[in-house]
Amino acid sequence: MKLKREAKTLKAKAIASLKRGLEIFNNHDDDGRPETVLLMLQHASEMLAKALLVQKGQDVFDKEKGTSIGIEKALNIAQSKGWMSASQAGAIRVIDALRDQAQHWMIVVPEDALYINARALITVLDEILTVHFQDTIADNLPVRVLPLSTQPLPDFLMLVNREYAQIRELLAPGRRARDEARGRITALLAMEAHVSEEVAVSKRDLDRIEEAIKDDTPVEQVFPRLMTLATNIEGDGPTIRVRITRAADAPAVRFVSGDDPEGAAAIRDVDLQKKYHWSPSALAEKLGLTINKAKAVRDFLRIDEDQSNVMVFEFGSQNTRGIPTMRCARFGKLSPRNWSRKHGRHARGVAVDSLVAQCSFSARPSHA
Repeated sequence: MKLKREAKTLKAKAIASLKRGLEIFNNHDDDGRPETVLLMLQHASEMLAKALLVQKGQDVFDKEKGTSIGIEKALNIAQSKGWMSASQAGAIRVIDALRDQAQHWMIVVPEDALYINARALITVLDEILTVHFQDTIADNLPVRVLPLSTQPLPDFLMLVNREYAQIRELLAPGRRARDEARGRITALLAMEAHVSEEVAVSKRDLDRIEEAIKDDTPVEQVFPRLMTLATNIEGDGPTIRVRITRAADAPAVRFVSGDDPEGAAAIRDVDLQKKYHWSPSALAEKLGLTINKAKAVRDFLRIDEDQSNVMVFEFGSQNTRGIPTMRCARFGKLSPRNWSRKHGRHARGVAVDSLVAQCSFSARPSHA
């Protein structure tokens, strides 16, 4: 397969970082090993994601800042274009979240947690190489260097339950192991990226979960997202393929209100200005519509009537309305029918119902 020049370079960097990460994973020296593995695997993921975008003709530079986009935005674009599934992006986001905590603060990643997430990532990278580059990991490095472990591959829920019990023991009175406990909590929070696009481990999240565990709160109430996951394992030995996906019989995630003490431990901090990052005027400009026409589309879809779709930020005496991302694949034929009906006059405008079939709203943040 003929690759574009930049895509070829990015792919080569991805493979190089993957090789280095796997070499360190199987190294006998434990000093700094988890952190280095996460750094290398995250870099491999970001380079391959950007190689995919470049090969597909997608711009990977922020037009306003002039810098390359981050891994989160690269994953969002790949997902929105259908080049990557939610579970594939989730496996990459977990490694990115673990790496972020390892690089900027403290984290404790148990060996089997590192192993299962590394194997899940390798499965994803191999799938991307196969589908989009007509290549495989096996074509670039021998099977013997893939991550190996003397421990059996754990079931994901067994891993979560075991870690939760271990954290509870570490937080017991007199243990003096709070830092390790919080490092393990951080790892579990990062693994929520398998099912959530908005994972940012905050001190407030750690504090809430620590208190909940001390109060003997069941794991299902503290980590409801993780309870929906299961491991799908194919093959054995070095060629094993691991996918972490939603379990078919997973319990429904219960949404809690801010004054619900029973659900307090399940609450996660979210940067609302990232989630609701579009102002009405910026959204209209992004869609190539006038402000009034964009408002007509929102009214037709009754978007503003749903409180989960709109957030009003108050800065002093000013109120600013924020809206999640609105994605339109294409507009099709434009006609004045609905625009005229909306405004009671005949004028050239947008057929709102033709937009409805092709537009969707999402709370997905757009990171640079």
